[in-house]
Amino acid sequence: MSERNRGVFAISVAAEMVSMEIQNLRVYERRGLVDPARTSGGTRLYSPADIERLHRVRELLAEGLNLAGVGRVLALEEEVRRLRARLARASG
Repeated sequence: MSERNRGVFAISVAAEMVSMEIQNLRVYERRGLVDPARTSGGTRLYSPADIERLHRVRELLAEGLNLAGVGRVLALEEEVRRLRARLARASG
């Protein structure tokens, strides 16, 4: 697992880093917008990649999207990243 994807931040720290309420992070997890790691005791641990994703969620919400729209945009952005990487491998 890369450092970017390793869960290191507790939910309170993650919420502070992205200027969101803790309960919002829980909602976003339930809606599938973010998937933090869990300790064996069930504590959420957010990675730097999760923090970046939460910043993106906040941006999209500020642009007026609802949570369903945010989820769709994030999925499409991920698909574009995958396809670009695949294209780069094929042409390189």
